[in-house]
Formats: sequence, structure tokens, C-alpha cells
Amino acid sequence: MSKVYVITALLSLVFFTSMGVNAQEVSETEHGPAHEEVMDNDGGRINTSEEINEYIQHHLKDAHDFHVFSYTSDDGERKHVGFPLPVMVWTTEGLQVFMSSKFHHDDAGEVIVESGGARLVKLHSKIYELDAGANALSFDEEHHPTNAHKVLDFSITKSVFGTLFIGLLLVIFFGRLAKQYKKKSIPTGFSRVLEPLVIYIRDEIARPNIGEQKHKKFMPYLLTVFFLIWIANLLGLTPFGFNITGQLAVTACLAIFTLVIYLVSGNKDFWMHMLWMPGIPVIFKPILAVIELVGFLLIKPFSLLMRLFANITAGHFVLMSLIALMITLKAQFGPIGSTGVSLFLALFIMVIELLVAFLQAFIFTMLSALFIGMAVAEHDHAEHAHTPEDDIDEVRERFI
Repeated sequence: MSKVYVITALLSLVFFTSMGVNAQEVSETEHGPAHEEVMDNDGGRINTSEEINEYIQHHLKDAHDFHVFSYTSDDGERKHVGFPLPVMVWTTEGLQVFMSSKFHHDDAGEVIVESGGARLVKLHSKIYELDAGANALSFDEEHHPTNAHKVLDFSITKSVFGTLFIGLLLVIFFGRLAKQYKKKSIPTGFSRVLEPLVIYIRDEIARPNIGEQKHKKFMPYLLTVFFLIWIANLLGLTPFGFNITGQLAVTACLAIFTLVIYLVSGNKDFWMHMLWMPGIPVIFKPILAVIELVGFLLIKPFSLLMRLFANITAGHFVLMSLIALMITLKAQFGPIGSTGVSLFLALFIMVIELLVAFLQAFIFTMLSALFIGMAVAEHDHAEHAHTPEDDIDEVRERFI
């Protein structure tokens, strides 16, 4: 148990140290560190709120490289600490592959990368190809490029890398757990942590919502979704800037998987209740069919993807905003006071975020199991056909 405490303390130290450096980076300029005042043309101090907001937005977006922190060297040169990822884009000259380090951490479209005859720039985490004859980006009134177009991007971004990394972890951990089940009756090592979670998902999520006889068929999907979302949420709290479940593309894919599974697995009763609901006047059946179709095809998947996306994104935004208090409150409380307030509030939110990381994985898995259970449930219409007198007797029995 003492090892767990030591590891937790070290991870916390790494997190707050890195976040502190990142917050300091927001207030630095190209000419000096954070403690130097930045003056505008009129001699007034530049408001850093816009810079902080841009930094938070950059953290929430996907990126083509890992940027841990930046600092200004003694000779005034800006240094970046991180590592690049492969860039794979389809241009007018075909597929181009290179490392993101060629952009030199530029995200303003100023650095031009020439690859296979194509001239590429990166603007706001999007890669553009310059038109023929263009030597620099030009923008319209809304700051949209006018002499460049987006390319098909198949790059290994942070979210893709994180998803592949989580998938590898799941294969290793559960592969080891499966081997131990074949050889032993009681798992050992880290597998002893996984076993209670697997049993919990089976007994508290799958069985009650899908049924005793049919839940085993969907257990692999439910386990994959739960651990993928949970580990991704935990990775998002590390200093490496993962925000996998804060990307709409990721949550939308997960919701579409659930949609396809319960539509394909739906039995005759499910489709009959959806398209031609029994037991109601014929005039209302088409109206209810439209409502049911919209609910199962749009509303339920949308609620899955938006709930996960919104909660994770909001948590990251609040956490980064609290860390930025060490900059915005420095004039009122001083460097030590503002840093203390910022870290105390950030620590409080971090504890809540650890709970939210598990809770969002649980909710997504629970709702997926519920929707699947609604699709595969068997309806015995003769058994459930009862009179108002039966309803009265049932209510009386509950109170006796």
C-alpha cells in the first residue's frame, strides 16, 4: 500500500510541476520570462487573458505533436520541450509523410513545409496546402485562409496516439487476465484490480439492463467501452495534454458503435414497437413511429456523445482556468499567494475530476447497456395484457 502512496505523490508532483510551467509559459513573451512586464505601444500592460484563453483552447484541441512546456533561454531563444508525431496528409501531389517537427511548433501558418512538391502550413492545428504561386498565407476579414485549402489528414495526432496506446494497454492487461483464468482460479498482480471491475460491469450494468440470458454476448463491447473511456479520461489529467474523450470525433464514433449494435441486435418486438406500436389507436401509430425513430436514431446517440464530450471538456477548461489564476491574480496576491490559491483550487478540482473520469465511463456504459437491453428484450403481450383492476391490485400489494 505504501508503494501506491509514493506513486500517487510522484504523479501529483509531476502534474502540478508541469502545469505550473505551462501556466508560466502563457505569460511569457518572445523576449523574456514571466516576471518581466509586457508593455504595449501606449506604455500600458498587455492583458494576458486573451493569451490564457488561447492557451486553454489549444490544450482542448487535438495536436500533431506533444508539447509539454516551453521556456526562454538566457540568450532569448524560445525553446520547446516535447516530441513530434508522424504527419500523413493527402495533397494535390499525393500522399505526403513527414514528422511534425518540420513545422517547428508553429501553429500560425508562418512556417512552410515543402514535401513532394506540396507546400504545407499549419494553422490552428489544421494543415493547409498553399495554392500555386503562394508564398505566405493571406486571410479574409474573418481570418480564414484565401490562398490555401485543407488537405485530407490521416496523421497520428495526440488523440490517435492516445487511443492506440490505450488499446495496447487493454490487450496486455486483459490478455494477461485471460491467461491467468486458464491456469489459475484466482488472478494475481494487477489482474486482481481488473477482476472486481469486470464483475461489477457484468452484475451491475450488463445483467440488470440486458438480461441474464443475453448479456454475455455484449460484455466484450461494454468492457471495451468502459475501460477505454475511463483510461482516456485519466490520461487527460496528466501533463501530456491528452484530451481524447474531449474530441467530438471520438465520442461520436463511440456513440455510433452503440447505435449500430442495438439496431443490428434489435429483435422483432423492438422493431414492431418502434414502427407500429401495438395497443394504441391506428391514427397515432405513424406519429409514435416517427418519434421512436428520431429517438433511437438521433436523440439517444446524440445524448451519448454530447454528455461525454461536454463533461470532459468542461472539466479540462475549469482546471486550466484555475491553474491560470497564478498569473491573473499575481498582482493582487503576489507570486506565492496566487500560486498557492491556484494549486489549492486545482487540487480540489482534480479530486472531482478523478470521480468524473470514472462516472462518465460508467454512465456511457450504463446507457449503452440500457439501449441494447431495450432492443433485445422479449415482450410477452399476452402476459402483460391486464385490466385496470389488475393495476389497482398491484398498487395495493405494494402498500401491504
